[in-house]
Amino acid sequence: MRLLLAEDERDLNRLITKKLTSAGYSVDSFFDGEEAIHVLSYTDYDGVILDIMMPKADGFAVLRALRERGKTTPVLFLTARDAIADRVRGLDSGANDYLVKPFAFDELLARIRAMTRLSFGASESVLTVGDLTLNLATQEVRRGGQPITLSAKEYALLEYLMHNQGIVLSREKIENHIWNLDYEGGTNVVDVYISYLRKKIDEGHKEKLIHTVRGRGYVLREDKAP
Repeated sequence: MRLLLAEDERDLNRLITKKLTSAGYSVDSFFDGEEAIHVLSYTDYDGVILDIMMPKADGFAVLRALRERGKTTPVLFLTARDAIADRVRGLDSGANDYLVKPFAFDELLARIRAMTRLSFGASESVLTVGDLTLNLATQEVRRGGQPITLSAKEYALLEYLMHNQGIVLSREKIENHIWNLDYEGGTNVVDVYISYLRKKIDEGHKEKLIHTVRGRGYVLREDKAP
């Protein structure tokens, strides 16, 4: 899942980016609102985290620019402004959530999961395809009741596929959602990670869930016998 973070306090920015990356998110981080507005004009994200008080353009300006383009990307304000009036203004301006600094990182993760789950239209915390389940709250993955251990990137890829189950996703679309703007890896990174997932998800099972659609990309779906 791909996130944009705009936070002008550099140490905090780097810390949040590091922790979110460790949790399996792909993060593009910026230090002022103007740069965030520019990137949001041509890049789609699954969620946006904004400080309110930033140079060049504050969080409200970034949110306004996003909404004026008709984008419904979920936005969380992360700020030291804790007055009720500030919270009300933030939510009334179109933000999905508001978290006051200092905060517990586990709470930030929970709020990100909640707002992105709703944006994907998932009301439940467990995604299911056939006998494969993914718990969004605990990040536990099981097939046939058996636990599956995934790396952070493998989990992010599987979550994206499960949110879009039955939909063919191109390699480019997958790469844009799972890897960030600074990624300089090989061009076959998507194929490599799909291969990793197949070994862990499909190997040893008669029914395969991950499918290649030649010339188009990959799809996660349950193929029931006629």
